[in-house]
Amino acid sequence: STYQSSLSEAIDTPSADARANETQILHEVEALPLGAARAQVHENYIIAQSKTGMIIIDQHAAHERIVYERMKNMFHNTDIERQLLLIPEIVELTSEEYSIIISAQTELKSLGLVLEGFGYDSVIIREIPAILSRTSVQKLIKDIIDDIIELGQELKIKEKIDHILATMACHGSVRSGRRLNVDEMNQLLRDMESTPHSGQCNHGRPTYVELKLHDIEKLFERR
Repeated sequence: STYQSSLSEAIDTPSADARANETQILHEVEALPLGAARAQVHENYIIAQSKTGMIIIDQHAAHERIVYERMKNMFHNTDIERQLLLIPEIVELTSEEYSIIISAQTELKSLGLVLEGFGYDSVIIREIPAILSRTSVQKLIKDIIDDIIELGQELKIKEKIDHILATMACHGSVRSGRRLNVDEMNQLLRDMESTPHSGQCNHGRPTYVELKLHDIEKLFERR
């Protein structure tokens, strides 16, 4: 009926005041350095709109830097919060790998990774950094061993801390292929704005590129 249609429209259609408020909030967010998230493409790139153009963010690279800086700050200023594994994980290694990881046991504990020898050439992982709660423990241990080998075993583990923290951060960051909602995307942008060196990932690659509106207009020969 006409009455039902009118009632439905009244319920579904935001009031003019509500629309005006949403517009005001959007303008305020767009004024922030990395703008307002508008979309996610290819399940890895966030498209944000700013007052001066648009920004494309690599979500994995950006979050990797955020996690790294948080872990580094915790390591140098407080303690890295640890999470006890309800079911400790056993990692089987070669003799060489076992020797390498056991020799770094004390230092790794300071990074939030608690392990001990378990039988023949195996280690049991009892605690991991809380920020890495979703990581593959097996892969993390293998990658840390690779780091120590790559950097040279003659170096003290303390000289490799930043490199190992970067490896841990990679495991604890939002992966490529993960869909994010608008709130999650905007939170990532705000976290980037408050994180040192967030314009580069831990490997030195850019985390975002910005296209100014006048450059976009040039592409379409509007200027």
